[in-house]
Amino acid sequence: MVLVDSSVWIEAARRDGSMDVKCGLEGLLEEFEASVCGVVLLEVLGGARDTERARMRSYFQVLPRLTTSEQTWDHATDQAAKLRDHGLTIPWSDVLVATIALSHDVRVYARDRHFELMAPPLGLQLYEPGYGGRYAR
Repeated sequence: MVLVDSSVWIEAARRDGSMDVKCGLEGLLEEFEASVCGVVLLEVLGGARDTERARMRSYFQVLPRLTTSEQTWDHATDQAAKLRDHGLTIPWSDVLVATIALSHDVRVYARDRHFELMAPPLGLQLYEPGYGGRYAR
């Protein structure tokens, strides 16, 4: 299972978006490996045009949604402090997405450089699609 960050959904939805990202997302969806969380849904659907929001919401309803418990919020606070101690100031939403992925033991597929910065200090596993966007185990 791979938690797909809003940066990937947004890039894939763009008419002129990266074909590599589109293929990578398609590979995850075809293998039933893509998942979402509440923060990602808020970022994507909250910024979607009215004409696209209902259609996108119906797509997201069929994907596994990773939950955010009170413990996850507490852990995210600790993770943000750890990152700050490493000299990294990361948006809280990205820290929360990373913490959700860690708590569910899944990788993150993101186009946001913040995730690359968080990976070493947090032990976060990032997802990279295989050749031609195929799902990479």
